[in-house]
Amino acid sequence: MMNFDDIRPYNDSEVQPALRRIVSDNECLNLLGKMRFSRAFRVLSFILRPLLRVYLLWQVSRIHTVFEFQLIVAKYLTAMLNGSTEGLTVEGLEALDFSKPYLFMSNHRDITLDPAITNYALHHQGGQTVRIAIGDNLLSKPFVSDLMRANKSFIVKRSVGGPRELLKSLKKLSAYVWHSLKVDGENVWIAHREGRAKDGLDKSEPAIIKMLTIARPKDVSFSNYINSLRIVPVSISYEYDPCDEMKARELRILEETGSYTKAEHEDLDSIGLGISGYKGRVHLVFGQPLSGEFENAAVVAEALDKAIVQNYKIQPTNVLAYELLYGTNDLIKMLGLEFGSEELNVSQKDRDKFHARIASMPDNETAFVLNIYANPIVNRLKQISVQE
Repeated sequence: MMNFDDIRPYNDSEVQPALRRIVSDNECLNLLGKMRFSRAFRVLSFILRPLLRVYLLWQVSRIHTVFEFQLIVAKYLTAMLNGSTEGLTVEGLEALDFSKPYLFMSNHRDITLDPAITNYALHHQGGQTVRIAIGDNLLSKPFVSDLMRANKSFIVKRSVGGPRELLKSLKKLSAYVWHSLKVDGENVWIAHREGRAKDGLDKSEPAIIKMLTIARPKDVSFSNYINSLRIVPVSISYEYDPCDEMKARELRILEETGSYTKAEHEDLDSIGLGISGYKGRVHLVFGQPLSGEFENAAVVAEALDKAIVQNYKIQPTNVLAYELLYGTNDLIKMLGLEFGSEELNVSQKDRDKFHARIASMPDNETAFVLNIYANPIVNRLKQISVQE
């Protein structure tokens, strides 16, 4: 039995102390104040910050369990979805059996919203929320670490040095995922790749699958172990990506210079923008659990990709970006095969909104933004070609 204390989420007895540390952190209060009160907070922070702290401490005093905290998170998530989206639609949950835990493996577009929206959908369907895998690169601030771990996040240590320490860390991570599923009976969420698909191309990394199987007992076959994890492919699509310009800038610099160095706390800026920025229509699909014979990690990754790409909801922004880059011939082929030609009938309102968005981008990043939105269709067309 491993000691998981350095990576596991907080338990009930640890939640309130963690929340008190969070609301005592001035940097956290400044961030929350700016998100809630916008410009007024910048001018009146010396008045609003103490009032916000008193209010939050009062709220925290009533929270004694992880579940109670997640109910508060769900309330704010509902407000966020109502204020920054045109609605969330969900498919596939009705086909899952909530009496047993699942390992949800998702495509990855937003640092915090992908698992948060998965949790939101599960909660409203009567399912158990997930334990969320999150990289330690996102925990540069103590209040962020406390907040994530209070919300059932466990830590993926990416910053360990040396092959021996890395292997030790991966063994513990693999064992913790297995322990969560098989001992604690908890659902788990993990992205199918390390980091977001900033270019819009969803591609599973076999290394993630290999990590999951490190904990496999020697007397259990690779295929049987994969089946026992009850892996559910999850596809999430946002009509608009609030971080599209940030991602395009990174992709441009990477192409021009061959490298990109993140600014300090850049991921925190992405988190804030992802939460507050406009997302349009959001669609979430839970696929069928993976089952069958799996020879190796690459085969599992291929099965994940097939499900994630097929279930990805093509949004009007995807159609419009592809149209601008490549024309409509392949679109007619794809949409005719899979959806019916009416999918090409993007409204003039959708068209005007998207073109205005693109026009607001720096000229040297326009192509990168268009590719971000068009690449889900590129992925789907590749899959159709393979099937033919």
